[in-house]
Amino acid sequence: MDMTLMDRLRPIGFTPAVAQAMGAFNALGDMPGSPARLIEAHRETVRVTDGVDEHSARPLPGLLRSLVDAGDALTVGDWLWVHHDDHGVPWVSGRMPPFTQIVRRNSSGERQSLVSNVDTAMLTMGLDGDFNLRRLERYLAMVKPAGIWPIVILTKRDLCDDVGARLDTLRERLPHDIAVHAVDARAATTATELAPYLGAGQTTVVLGSSGAGKSTLTNTLLGAPVQSTGAVREDDSRGRHTTTSRSLHLLPVGGCVIDTPGLRGLRPDIDEDDLAATFDDIRALAERCRFRDCHHRDEPGCAVRAGVTADRLVNYQKLLREIRRDTLTPLQRREQLSMWKIRHRAAEQRMKMKRGKGD
Repeated sequence: MDMTLMDRLRPIGFTPAVAQAMGAFNALGDMPGSPARLIEAHRETVRVTDGVDEHSARPLPGLLRSLVDAGDALTVGDWLWVHHDDHGVPWVSGRMPPFTQIVRRNSSGERQSLVSNVDTAMLTMGLDGDFNLRRLERYLAMVKPAGIWPIVILTKRDLCDDVGARLDTLRERLPHDIAVHAVDARAATTATELAPYLGAGQTTVVLGSSGAGKSTLTNTLLGAPVQSTGAVREDDSRGRHTTTSRSLHLLPVGGCVIDTPGLRGLRPDIDEDDLAATFDDIRALAERCRFRDCHHRDEPGCAVRAGVTADRLVNYQKLLREIRRDTLTPLQRREQLSMWKIRHRAAEQRMKMKRGKGD
């Protein structure tokens, strides 16, 4: 590949590994065009960059059909192959399989790709009413199994009177290898503090709920007000969706940052092994339970209940139920629903009988 092209692409994440994969992707050398990165995805077009110029392009219908058949879609962060036809119109003719990808399940249980080819995830949470450890653990369950390194960013430090206590609570609950930073997302010093995660060729995604300060943090890292920001409600510290779509931006220090809208649903697309790896403390403690088939509910000698907080265990068990439900066939789901209805009616009948005896 031409060195001038590689130099142009390097700031937007074109590493030697990407170059090698792109070469294998176009092994025959007969695919027209050149590499570009997807920075925004729209209904019929995408916006791409080659490190110097940004422009819109239209995916070829055959590419879209192949992605739909595979249950996939073009995603911000993708590496694409873009060519211009005889009329100068740009077309996306191929997508390189992503190295990493953050995926969730929607309310219907369908997979939804959020971002691709990301190295680091800044999990953003406000030190106000947005502080929610269960939600943070869901983000970790979505990011860590994807091979993406998580960093916890606690914003609105200037609005919190007990930062130390919040940090202690967080560190007691999270794995010790996860870095935690409490920052004022508006301060220029925040960009300096987070610079080690933003090197040339690196791609970072900012994740968090609406009102957590994601867009404010993104603007600080970019050194310019690129993303719109908004106020939060005082009663619950929730914000409006000022960011309505995912977008990739080139950082002044090299590398890229992807800003994302707040996610309303957080169902990670993972299996039971991935969940166990995310909650590795529970997995380790489970080996010390008295009974091998311990469900960590009311069994005697349960090392898990004795070793983790009740709230963390509840969150783990809820995620485990969701994962198992996602693996059920439509017939199994109907059978499970029928069983729940039978149990519910039986419980109602028992309550009626008790009330009758009381009368």
